[in-house]
Amino acid sequence: MHYQKYYIMKVNPETFDGLEGPVYVLEENRLRNNLSLISRVAREADVEIILAFKAYALWKTFPIFREYIQSTTASSLNEARLAFEEFGAKAHTYSPAYTDSEIEEIARCSSHLTFNSLTQYSRYCDVVKRVACEEGEKGLHDISIGLRVNPEYSEVGTALYNPCAPGTRFGVSAGKLPEQLPKYIEGFHCHCHCESGADVLERTLAHIEEKFSKWFPQLKWLNLGGGHLMTRKGYDVDLLIHLMKGLHARYPWLHIILEPGSAFGWQTGPLVSHVVDIVEDKGIRTAILDVSFTCHMPDCLEMPYMPEVRGAEIVGESEVTTHTPYLYRLGGNSCLSGDFMGMWDFGHELKVGETIVFEDMLHYTTVKTNMFNGIAHPSIGILKSNGEFKLLRRYGYEDYKSRMN
Repeated sequence: MHYQKYYIMKVNPETFDGLEGPVYVLEENRLRNNLSLISRVAREADVEIILAFKAYALWKTFPIFREYIQSTTASSLNEARLAFEEFGAKAHTYSPAYTDSEIEEIARCSSHLTFNSLTQYSRYCDVVKRVACEEGEKGLHDISIGLRVNPEYSEVGTALYNPCAPGTRFGVSAGKLPEQLPKYIEGFHCHCHCESGADVLERTLAHIEEKFSKWFPQLKWLNLGGGHLMTRKGYDVDLLIHLMKGLHARYPWLHIILEPGSAFGWQTGPLVSHVVDIVEDKGIRTAILDVSFTCHMPDCLEMPYMPEVRGAEIVGESEVTTHTPYLYRLGGNSCLSGDFMGMWDFGHELKVGETIVFEDMLHYTTVKTNMFNGIAHPSIGILKSNGEFKLLRRYGYEDYKSRMN
């Protein structure tokens, strides 16, 4: 395995020269900075902030997380098991649809379990409570049951990510709730944000309270979901803390939970790639890389999201003809025709073998990668606080083969 030669090595965090093949690089110092801020918000606002695996699930870094937070949130059996077995704490679990084959094991791995609908609650509540009794006999905690509600308000502009759009499959609207909640429901869960600011939360809270506060006296907790991008530069952390303190003042019995994903992994490291070829057609030069947008950066095509490329400037379509001659479209290495992203000015002629660094690629990437075309996932490594780079995982043929079995 030639990759072993840099299993542990020193790298320049500005250039990442010397890394072979594509690599997601988690920078420990940046991660700890995010965790410190999140921990401070939780302490000063008197709320619980937990990690959402849907955005970040690199379990070999969980020992670092456990220094700052106590719990995680899961949306499937696999995520719930990861929380219980690797993070070391039962999960706050929500899924749009639990199934007969998985509900018991999910319950065993969960401290909180939220149902998406009243019909799911009716179907599985007794199963969850039975599992809770069995776990209670072992000295483990009870399972607190919740219900996802739909505030019918969201400022998420991209329809693909708007959980409150008309016709949504997520949650129960206020008009469909009974005056007296079903017996075992102890909490409400709502999710309305996507990389949003505290000002958006302020406006959203007004809708949540208007529609659902009459049920709050029947509850023990309120989960305000994810999308609170408190680690982004310019985010109004003081406003977030103020809003949470106000919520506590109005409903002092409610335990408040936030479950961001991106906020933990925000700006914690890049995806390092390399130019493998340069082709040209109709005056468009494409630098083909050893990574794929559709396989490794799917939000670039789905959202679409335009990442920063270190040392390059994005050029709009209207500027292409008037710009410098050093323009390149960045192309992936899959067979999908649209596996490319933007036009970039590098200020110099690109060469085969040159390193291309995509900034901020540790959230919603490693959890969404796929092996379309049999293309392997990029390796995963961590740049330690002492400047030492350690390769955590390399992917190869056996990983692809096992997915096709």
